[in-house]
Amino acid sequence: MLTHRTVSVGGLRTHIAEQGAGPLVVLLHGWPETSHSWRHQMGPLADAGYHVVAPDQRGYGRTDCPADAGQYTMLHLVGDVVGLIHELGEQEAIVVGHDWGAPVAWHTALLRPDVVRGVAGLSVPPASRAAEPPLTLLRKRIGDGFYQIYFQRPGVAEAEFGADLRTTFRKLLGGSADAPVVRDGEGFLDRFTEPDPLPAWLTDEDVDVAVESFGRSGFTGGLNWYRNIDRNWELLAPWQDRPITPPAFYLCGDGDITRAFSDSSRIAEIATDLRGAVDVPGAGHWVQMERRNEVNAALLDFFKQL
Repeated sequence: MLTHRTVSVGGLRTHIAEQGAGPLVVLLHGWPETSHSWRHQMGPLADAGYHVVAPDQRGYGRTDCPADAGQYTMLHLVGDVVGLIHELGEQEAIVVGHDWGAPVAWHTALLRPDVVRGVAGLSVPPASRAAEPPLTLLRKRIGDGFYQIYFQRPGVAEAEFGADLRTTFRKLLGGSADAPVVRDGEGFLDRFTEPDPLPAWLTDEDVDVAVESFGRSGFTGGLNWYRNIDRNWELLAPWQDRPITPPAFYLCGDGDITRAFSDSSRIAEIATDLRGAVDVPGAGHWVQMERRNEVNAALLDFFKQL
């Protein structure tokens, strides 16, 4: 049975959803999500014999949201995962992440391979540390309107997304965009359609959960992850060119919008024990919700290899 509780991790009150018993699996959500995004994975993975835990990550949902933007670096986020594993009485876990949760999963495997039994990333592949700060490269490649650059301005995206929470989540989760670029005089949401009706995999109740969660937490915590992108590049310099060594797995919808600005061609070089890379035909960005059965089967196949 799925349960919820609060644990202390690194001084933060951290909300977790939890189900099952057995080897620990930690599921890390992305933006703008919470542990609810793994609702279709919790039961099937638990039924297969795993202790499945999905936290609301730092800055989201019912987990604490530090006020200082500097408290959202990749080192803090990896520390939260390691701390959670130990708080649950384990020495290691399989770590799975989607969207922003994927870089956290990949970096947990990079920085602390001793606690990662296996690592899986959905949507976002592992990436080598670039020669220049990431935002500099994004400006050169895509321009100042790219959404990750738009998110750098404190208060701007918060005001846009918070103006009408229901419209925000209907668009972000259920809508579509031709490109994640903000044009002059517009906001990020202006590039998204508002679906009517919602896609079959997304219910009004799911939107209600997002509205309630972000009505409580606000958007600043999650956006602060973006505001540390260049700082992360600086902090991760000691791991330049170091490979990810735990067993690894990657999965992405072939219609995922992140494919336009990420590179999956070098996964096997970066993650040297790659056990599989799966494209899900016809799936978009929210693949674990859109194609739950295929994702669950692929994850369990990877888990069995461990």
